[in-house]
Amino acid sequence: MAKVLVLYYSSYGHIEAMASAIAEGARATGAIVDIRRVPETVPAEVAKNAHFKVDQLAPVATVDELEHYDAIIVGSPTRFGRVSSQLAAFLDQAGGLWARGALNGKVGGAFTSTATQHGGQEVTLFSIITNLMHFGLTIVGLPYSFQGQMSLDEIVGGSPYGATTIAGADGSRQPSEIELAGARHQGELIAQTAAKLFG
Repeated sequence: MAKVLVLYYSSYGHIEAMASAIAEGARATGAIVDIRRVPETVPAEVAKNAHFKVDQLAPVATVDELEHYDAIIVGSPTRFGRVSSQLAAFLDQAGGLWARGALNGKVGGAFTSTATQHGGQEVTLFSIITNLMHFGLTIVGLPYSFQGQMSLDEIVGGSPYGATTIAGADGSRQPSEIELAGARHQGELIAQTAAKLFG
């Protein structure tokens, strides 16, 4: 059975919710799934004043534990079309894993959140995917087997490159059921792929 890590950074809880849905989808395959968040780099007082969601339940990840998983699914909100500085700082510490090839051949995936429909979702997914490919991971996205991303009946995230959600300019919109279903589907596909390779 595959061992899957859902690794994320979330300021306001949108990516945290998506991470939970991805984990749910992966667990539905029988995979062992852990959810971890990267360390916050913003001073506590600044985070509090900016109304960051500081009560997240996921334990803080360490770089050393990454190599113990068959699949790593990484999520971050967009920051001007790239990953958050918190996630970037975490991955920048993984040079030793890269040098040893410790993640080569593992399965990877990406998910993200933006304020608007055209706020850089796909370029942020590629920003994550680029990192994962440098570490040697094989990428699984969110193919059109998930038909929810084709909906025109409502505003909806989703991309063949990974699950996404739209938070709204003020962050008030939470992931919709379609977006959470896309996250579950991607988690399931990644866990199934890892099981085929490592099970």
